[in-house]
Amino acid sequence: MQAERLKMNLRQLSRRLRDPALIQFVKFGMVGAANTLLSYLIINASYYVFHLHEQLCNLINFLITVLVSYLLNSRFVFKPQEGKAQPWYKALAKVYASYALTELVLVGLMLFVQERLLGIPHFIATFVNLCVTIPLNFFLNKFWAYRNNGKGQENPSADNGET
Repeated sequence: MQAERLKMNLRQLSRRLRDPALIQFVKFGMVGAANTLLSYLIINASYYVFHLHEQLCNLINFLITVLVSYLLNSRFVFKPQEGKAQPWYKALAKVYASYALTELVLVGLMLFVQERLLGIPHFIATFVNLCVTIPLNFFLNKFWAYRNNGKGQENPSADNGET
């Protein structure tokens, strides 16, 4: 009885792990992890090697990492249907707008409230903000930035986990 129950639970887990939306979210997370490493390198190289002002370092970092995010996500995560892709510049502008909204505006507001008004330590506030912005960025990218022809969603066949 227990063995059958375990087999059934394992089958359900296996089906869930093959869920296209989950696979797509994991791929999005992998692009984000690579971009986080790149971000760390850009900011520190700009600041320590080129001795640029920290805000200029952040701007350079934002411009480069959002472009890299677009390039990787458009090829590996949110692949358009053949012949139905919106112009690349339109998708890129939407990606910049979505990240500007979440990373520049929303995080700035959240940090102000969390740290200045609520007294939450920075290391906790930034972790909480990641828990908010990662899923929000995924949904903004999936349902807006990479949406094809105004139909509401990017290519559903891109969710199959294949690259």
